[in-house]
Amino acid sequence: MTMDQSLLDQIALRDLVMRYCRGCDRRDFALVRSLYHDDAIDDHGSMFKGNPDDFVAWLPEVMAHWELTIHSIMNSLFVVDGDLAEGEHHVRAYHRTHPPKRKEFIVYGRYLDRYERRDGVWKFVYRSLVFDQGEVCEIDEESFGRLAADAAQGTADRKDPSWTFPLLAGLGEN
Repeated sequence: MTMDQSLLDQIALRDLVMRYCRGCDRRDFALVRSLYHDDAIDDHGSMFKGNPDDFVAWLPEVMAHWELTIHSIMNSLFVVDGDLAEGEHHVRAYHRTHPPKRKEFIVYGRYLDRYERRDGVWKFVYRSLVFDQGEVCEIDEESFGRLAADAAQGTADRKDPSWTFPLLAGLGEN
């Protein structure tokens, strides 16, 4: 494999991982589904383990508990061997409950992935979540309100300002 191809593969795989985060956080479940090969497995431990269609059917139910989520990927490593690849990604998954007494649930963990390129397209064939550490915090609603007063408010639905950007909004249509 040439260095150029290796870099292109890693860029495509990174994009796949980032699209997953956007799909979850913006509740664009069509986008999330498009990232998995039909025979893939998603393994979120005892919460969920199954095929992509069942995973996407489960997501709205579990995500309904959260007013907002933010999946942030930190250290990422890909190993590519032809049309097969594996990845390890450190994730900080922020979850905020609904008002009036909101709490923050923050999970620090890792995604361990297997990918395959089929018909020239990289997708997940296996995605698992590893829990490393977590915390739960009360939200100081008064301070939260002051901090949020002067900026556009992020939401988990199509009211989020990012949906006004047509290229971002169209990701799930590809």
